[in-house]
Amino acid sequence: MQNTIDQLLLAANQIILGKQDKIHLAVCCLLAKGHLLIEDIPGVGKTTLAHTLAKLFGLHYQRIQFTSDILPADILGASVYDANNHEFKFHPGPVFNQMVLADEINRATPKAQSALLEAMEEHQVTIEGKTYTLPSPFFVIATQNPSHQIGTFPLPESQLDRFLMRIELGYPDPKAERALLNGETRQSLIEAQSVQLPPEQLLPIQQAITQVHASPALLDYCQAVINFTRESPDYPCGLSPRGGLALLRAAKAWAFMDKRDAVIPEDIQAVLAAVAGHRLRAGSSHSETIVAPILEKVPVH
Repeated sequence: MQNTIDQLLLAANQIILGKQDKIHLAVCCLLAKGHLLIEDIPGVGKTTLAHTLAKLFGLHYQRIQFTSDILPADILGASVYDANNHEFKFHPGPVFNQMVLADEINRATPKAQSALLEAMEEHQVTIEGKTYTLPSPFFVIATQNPSHQIGTFPLPESQLDRFLMRIELGYPDPKAERALLNGETRQSLIEAQSVQLPPEQLLPIQQAITQVHASPALLDYCQAVINFTRESPDYPCGLSPRGGLALLRAAKAWAFMDKRDAVIPEDIQAVLAAVAGHRLRAGSSHSETIVAPILEKVPVH
């Protein structure tokens, strides 16, 4: 299994250049059954990364361009009257795919943003009193522009909490940018890639990750991190129980990717910024800075 994951990471790094750590986090997020939020300025490869992951995982994929006038029905679907049968027939929206790219999600109004809440948490949607189950696996990858840019509606904390991780890509380093300028277009490279980890192989891996061992000492450290966020004046609101579970789930996936069957404190530290940054301070995009006091002050048990 791990060899397949290594091949997937290698293929992704050939498309998204110079961002090995961010790609590792993004793959970790999907293996942990989580949704991913990518926040950065336009043009640094957010959408390209989503396309790359969809292709390498072999997932049925749909992109939704969020705008200020998008409606919940544009995301979930709607019932349309069938004159021949004299009844309303439900037409599924783009959310009924294994991977949904919510592009520039914070350009939509809160009403449209909230249409994804039930889908992300329950893997189902309820429309006109009827519940519809979404495909398995089901992932949402959302991109958003920094909140200071024109025409954005900040995501509320309740929706941010649905994302297992938030990452920022940033500018490429000079070597990666030169390779980008000299190379083929990213779209042609994506199209040339083959599926590395199809859904029928992904589901057993996700199940195996839940069996990764977390010792009592490791759980002590995890709880110390959680309690620090609740007691420190640095944070307006500490990690919730759901946030703590998300941290442990991501750490298990990180350990699995590192070919280990038990979590160590370094796994918690590796995923902490991506898992906790947006939960501790929603308005900031510098997750590493947000969690720096935790890494500095919470001793490893």
